[in-house]
Amino acid sequence: MIICDLCGEAKDCLQKEMEGKEYDICSECWNPLAEKLRGKGRAKNRETVFLPAPRIIKEREDEEPEPLPGEPPKIWGAMERPH
Repeated sequence: MIICDLCGEAKDCLQKEMEGKEYDICSECWNPLAEKLRGKGRAKNRETVFLPAPRIIKEREDEEPEPLPGEPPKIWGAMERPH
């Protein structure tokens, strides 16, 4: 028989480790404590991330693909000399 660290009564206790310390806790005290601690812990960071739509490749010989949103536009030009 070991004295429970929570209720102080002499009962069959189990050693439980919490935050690096060992405690002798009987099953009558442990069950309600375990219910309270369930779900406690590190919060999960649930951030919504929106991905861009998949880029459809169009095979056209005369057109260049358009830049994606946020990219600088490509400027194509030609200089013709007067004859």
